[in-house]
Amino acid sequence: MAVKIRLRRMGAKKAPFYRVVVADSRYPRDGRFVEEIGFYDPTKEPSVVNIDAEKAKEWIAKGAQPTDTVKVLLKKENIL
Repeated sequence: MAVKIRLRRMGAKKAPFYRVVVADSRYPRDGRFVEEIGFYDPTKEPSVVNIDAEKAKEWIAKGAQPTDTVKVLLKKENIL
């Protein structure tokens, strides 16, 4: 099972809100996921990022690969 840490889009049209989730890479973007580890709201000024560092590090240690966008968010939060 190829596990990824990625964003799951929520919110209304033109008002995106994202949850940072751990999911099997074969599932669709907003489909089934294993665990929710945080959220990201780009509509606020400045944008709001809240990620559970312990869970993120635990999943990365297990072999989960963050997507490019999530990697940037993890670096912003000093998790990577």
